Parts: sequence; C-alpha cells; structure tokens
Amino acid sequence: MIRRYSAALLLLLILPTTGCLFRSHKVENRMSSATLLIATQQELIDRINQSSAQISTMNATVDIRAAVGGQKKGKVTEYTEIRGYILAEKPSMLRMIGLVPVVRNRAFDMVSDGERFKLYVPPKNRFITGRNDVIKPNPNQPLENLRPQHIYDALLLREIDPQNEVAVLESSMQDVADPKTHKPVQQPNYVINVIRHTSPEWYLSRKIFFDRSNLLPYKQIVYDKHGDIATVADYSNFKPYNGILFPSKIEIVRPQEEYDIGLSFVDIKLNQPLKPEQFDLQQPPGVQVVHLTNGETATTATDDK
Repeated sequence: MIRRYSAALLLLLILPTTGCLFRSHKVENRMSSATLLIATQQELIDRINQSSAQISTMNATVDIRAAVGGQKKGKVTEYTEIRGYILAEKPSMLRMIGLVPVVRNRAFDMVSDGERFKLYVPPKNRFITGRNDVIKPNPNQPLENLRPQHIYDALLLREIDPQNEVAVLESSMQDVADPKTHKPVQQPNYVINVIRHTSPEWYLSRKIFFDRSNLLPYKQIVYDKHGDIATVADYSNFKPYNGILFPSKIEIVRPQEEYDIGLSFVDIKLNQPLKPEQFDLQQPPGVQVVHLTNGETATTATDDK
C-alpha cells in the first residue's frame, strides 16, 4: 500500500515537468483601465436623496423618439423623432406634449397628478382617462399605452424613504468602452437595491446602478409587486443645468407594454415656479372617450361636452 502511494506521488511530481498532459494559453484582459472611485452604501444613498432634493420643478424642451413592438407583437415600429415639452413638479405632477413634425400640431398631450392620468391623442380624436395603476395595453393604438407616471418615475430619481424602504448595496459589472483603447470591456459598478414595504410584505422596488468612474447613476430598473420588470431607464451625457447635473439623454423602456421612449433634452429650466393651469388638460368636445377602470375599458363614441 505504501509503495502504491509512493508511486502515485512520484507520478504527480514527474508529470508537470514533462509538459505533455497540460497546456496554457493567454487570457485577454477585458477589464476597464478607468480609475475607479469608492463609495459606501450610505454615501450612495445620500447621493440619491441629495439628487432628488435638488429638483422641485422642471420645464424642458425635448426631442422624443418612440418605438413600439417586440416579441409579443412580432415586429417593432419606430416613429419619426418629434419635438416636445415636459413639465414636472414634485411630488407627482407631470405633463408631456409631443408635436407632429413640420406642422407642429399636437401628436399627444398627457398629464398626471400621480394617481390619475389623462391622455389626448388628436390624430386619433381619442381622449383616455383612468388611474395610473390601471394598465390595459392597446396593441392597435400604441400611443395610448403611454402613461405620464411611467415617465415621471424614470425622469426624477425618488429619494429612498426610510419609513417604508431599505437599501442594500451590491457590487456588479457593467459593459463600457475602455477610456484608452475604446474597446468593449467590463468595469465594476455599484448597485443600490431598494426594497419597499407594502403591507403585508416586502418586495424589490427598484435597482439604481452607479458608474464607478464618476459615481453618477446610469441606469434604474423599476419592478412591479410581482417581481417583474416594469421600467428600465438609462441615463447618459450628464450636463449642468442651473448648477445641477442632470442627464441630457434618457431612454425609457416598458417591456410589458413593449414600447420605449428616448428623450434628448434641448433645454431644461429647473426649480422655476409653475402654475396649476399648466397641468390642466381639458377634454375637447366631440372626441371619442375611453375610461380605464379596474382593468376594463368603457368607450363612448363621442362626447359633445
């Protein structure tokens, strides 16, 4: 038995020196050469809350790109980029207007107070109203799937509520272009996972991703209470507006309704007073009205109100 173990040990000692039963090869370094910044969980939470507290109102001119469709629909339709306007006021008011190219008539006009929304689509002569939590996608009228609250939630990072939310730090990786070679590489990042309490249980509410080369948020993923992804928002090209860093490009994807909205900010005015009537969208006479209630759709042919 001792001889057998001795022979096996001798074989293991001899084999590596022969080079016959193994080979090595080089592994390409695909890690970013960027200088990385370090932050604690609390420092990242403070960044989120401070960024949220900096902005109370927004009045912006934007170029809007839209695409609808995907696997469910079997195709993707991309719309011509249009000029538009966004008004936002905390805690939850938002109005967004899109203009038809060239003639500059309204392509859509939507407003939300955080609980209810109104959406007017003049080219279709339709006026849709309902609660923000009532989602009934209309595959035949893609613009009718827009919800101002979805835009608001992606547009302005909400602060982390210490009464109803806890935050957990995660380290992950992101795909970037190397600052020296410009080749695709990976780079460590930070992710703040926000877990929210809604009686009687907790659920993952959102993930906020930080670029460690500048500690700016570059992505936010919002989840519904079933754990499914509701919204993915990508932030890029941060610029100072009124002394506040804000992304000049935001890409908003709604995978369940299969649409995405790209916002390129032409001009932003932050923290200037807005009037209540700027968030007032009246129902025009003679439009076809759609009321979304409890997941059901009730439609009237016309309303001569």
